[in-house]
Amino acid sequence: MTRVLFVGQIPETVDFSDPSLPPGFNAEKIRAGIDIAEATMTERGWEGDLCMIAPDDTGIAVLAAQLAKADYDCVVIGGGLRIPPKGLPFFERVVNAIHQGAPKAAIAFNTRPEDTAEAAARWTDAD
Repeated sequence: MTRVLFVGQIPETVDFSDPSLPPGFNAEKIRAGIDIAEATMTERGWEGDLCMIAPDDTGIAVLAAQLAKADYDCVVIGGGLRIPPKGLPFFERVVNAIHQGAPKAAIAFNTRPEDTAEAAARWTDAD
């Protein structure tokens, strides 16, 4: 069975005033997209885990702990962690934590929470 981890920033910690984010983006829209992502992965017969993190040291610790719980075929990193230019140093820490904690897993990027399964499918043999 394919196992996918979706890593995203806790929606309530996102700075929605950042002009690099899509206009009208908010925590409710992110949560709704996450629900769709989880349902889509389940429909594909995958085991999908969600790891929402804060953009700080505690977030990296939560991610490392999650990666230690299972072997993942693919880890999808959400846009909230990688889109804002001011978040680049933290995004690098996320990528390196994944590389260290799941060295055999593919790393994928979604364009929005709803297409998380499609991002993972590009890197798994499940589709």
